[in-house]
Amino acid sequence: MPPTKIPLTLIVAATPKNGIGKNGALPWPMLKKEMAYFARVTKRVPTPTSTSSNPSKAEEDEQAKPLPRNAVIMGRKTWDSIPPKFRPLKDRTNIVISSQERNALSGVTDDVVVSSSILDGLSELEAAVQSGRAPALGRAYVIGGARIYDAAMELQQMKHVLLTRVAREYECDTFFPDLDGSERWAKKERKALEDFVGEDIFEGGLEEDGVKYEFQLWERE
Repeated sequence: MPPTKIPLTLIVAATPKNGIGKNGALPWPMLKKEMAYFARVTKRVPTPTSTSSNPSKAEEDEQAKPLPRNAVIMGRKTWDSIPPKFRPLKDRTNIVISSQERNALSGVTDDVVVSSSILDGLSELEAAVQSGRAPALGRAYVIGGARIYDAAMELQQMKHVLLTRVAREYECDTFFPDLDGSERWAKKERKALEDFVGEDIFEGGLEEDGVKYEFQLWERE
């Protein structure tokens, strides 16, 4: 699939007024269950279903190939915000969007793609897949920061937003576009979210350290 056709999913946490950050960090306390959800979802590759009980030789050959892996697409500041011991994010292909040269970034390993734009990064990943230097692509997740989110939202291939809606306001200096006020985006039912992420979602949301939040799925109309 050409990079310009690869569906993108954006994953973000935001307050009711769409605040997402303050001074380059999250404005709310660390939410361990929310972070665990992010890790599970961005690692989980959708499993293709076969309609035949007797798979063909082509299907068997396909199943014998190395398993696909999801990609996480982030800006340089988001990359730098990840503690060095967790970089690159495990079990995912990391794509870093930066105007800086590869050798100027800290902690970049050989399997990390560094590029100047989202589409160029996907093109470089596709070339690595074709040459056998990277596993096939599962899903592509855009994980921040604000400038990368803004760029991704302008792409026609941006199809889904996984939004963690934090229930209360915090002081923020960085904001995400208002999905509620957009005619292009529709909030889906909990069952659709569960089918998309591949796990059960607790009805009514969760609470950690006094912070209430809810997982949501938004789809482009």
